[in-house]
Amino acid sequence: MSINSDSTTEVQPVTNSSLNSKIKVESERLKTVGLLHGWSIILIPFLGLVAAIAQVRLSGIGFLEVGLLVGMYALTYTGITVGFHRQFAHSSFRAHPAIRVILAILGSMAAQGSLLYWVSNHRRHHQYSDSLGDPHSPRLHGDGLSGHLQGLWHAQIGWIFKHEFTNPVLYAKDLLRDPVISNINRLYFQWIILGLVIPAVLGGLLTWSWQGVLSGFLWGGLVRVFLVGQATFFINSINHLYGHRTFDTQDKSTNNIWIAIPTLGESWHNNHHAFTNSAVFGIDWWQIDLGYWIIRVLEMFGLAWDVKIPTPGMIEAKKTV
Repeated sequence: MSINSDSTTEVQPVTNSSLNSKIKVESERLKTVGLLHGWSIILIPFLGLVAAIAQVRLSGIGFLEVGLLVGMYALTYTGITVGFHRQFAHSSFRAHPAIRVILAILGSMAAQGSLLYWVSNHRRHHQYSDSLGDPHSPRLHGDGLSGHLQGLWHAQIGWIFKHEFTNPVLYAKDLLRDPVISNINRLYFQWIILGLVIPAVLGGLLTWSWQGVLSGFLWGGLVRVFLVGQATFFINSINHLYGHRTFDTQDKSTNNIWIAIPTLGESWHNNHHAFTNSAVFGIDWWQIDLGYWIIRVLEMFGLAWDVKIPTPGMIEAKKTV
């Protein structure tokens, strides 16, 4: 199915004068919860990484640790790129209700914020990309080395502690109206815990030992959360400063081959900003896009349909050269 337009879910323009009152929710309680959440999803997984490295120095690393890390990484990153991003933020394909539920839960296990929170921030990012109102642009901190370093820090980690709580009534009204998705959203913290428990239980069952439980918790749980989070945040930082621009977009988004595989195709970010509701990010044949391959497999089994892709004419019209 070809794309009818390259716009994402419609959000009414907000002028700079009304920016603060329209796009964010003013609440001291939400600010406190957001700050605690920010510290938790950054500090706790980082401490888990440190503990995992210490474990390697003491007893080495084996197939169990690598397998649980790779397996849980693949599942939860699929929840982010196929679920949170392509399905829920941009409606780039339609899916069976059971697939939507699975993707929403897997994305929640990544511990990057609840579904409504993630989608609201992302749609806001597209509306104000690299300008006032973008929650995590690295382009608003001045030029030169100092400005780039400040921008990279803000886009990678700093924004988590500084941004306002984006208004889901403005940016995710369609999801708020979906009772199933709203219920999954409410159970966000339970899904995070489940994402830590599953690899711990698997580690214990596969080794029949408490050491296996610990290894599963560390590698399939905390280390995985750390790596999935940082890989996603690379798109915010690196892919708005460094890389190649194929298409004429109003922002500074870029394509970057170096992080295409760990981000399951998310790093073809200039392509995505050119065709925001496209299910495929890797438009050229050599641009590896594992997220799109997963959607195609779902489509083969009748679990996904109305998969949106840009036509050759649309692609040529937007190219910068």
